[in-house]
Amino acid sequence: MPALLDPVLDLLTLRATVTEAEPVAARMRRLRLEGHALAGLDVRPGQQVRVHVTSGLTRRTYSVWRYDPEGALELCVLDHPGAGPGALWARAAAVGDEVRLSKPEGSFTVRPDATHHVFAGDETAAVAFGAMLAALPATARVSGRVETGSAADRLPLAHGERIGWLVRGTTALPDAVREMAPEPGGVAYVAGEARTVQRVRQVLREAGWDRRSVLTKPFWAPGKRGLE
Repeated sequence: MPALLDPVLDLLTLRATVTEAEPVAARMRRLRLEGHALAGLDVRPGQQVRVHVTSGLTRRTYSVWRYDPEGALELCVLDHPGAGPGALWARAAAVGDEVRLSKPEGSFTVRPDATHHVFAGDETAAVAFGAMLAALPATARVSGRVETGSAADRLPLAHGERIGWLVRGTTALPDAVREMAPEPGGVAYVAGEARTVQRVRQVLREAGWDRRSVLTKPFWAPGKRGLE
């Protein structure tokens, strides 16, 4: 990134350094970022950051996996065929690399007071779900379905024993949610591929869920780089 942009970017972004980089699933790499600028942020489970992933101004959006108010946050970045700038950045990211990113933002966040939490999504949603689930107490009523390309793609999730996993190509996610038949009255978090998100939302509406109780986040669509 041209040095002459630094003063401007310092006003708009946070600087951090990669301190850990490791695989946490077959196609998911965990990156820990640390820096003084990351301390004391207002981060709600499920929020995202925008990361500069090239030497220019190309940015990609990632859910925060974990946050440490002392000055660190973690991302889990999905690798995939035909990888774009974000996946290529995550593949190459190494300890010591400097990273620029935005403050965490977004309204797709856990609602801690809900009587029941229902999660439905794919690999791209699992990172946000992980942060949300980790924020819930052991007594929380939790259910859900998460679809991945293979069993090796599954992330370790809090309350994971109550989340049913699907392998893509078997039961479709909307059908799995219909079979699960979650009772209306809680909050549903639906994220991932745009058309699937729409279909799951429709399944819940048909089951009597109020639209205000179904939070959606379409992260991507076929043929597009992303929806952020």
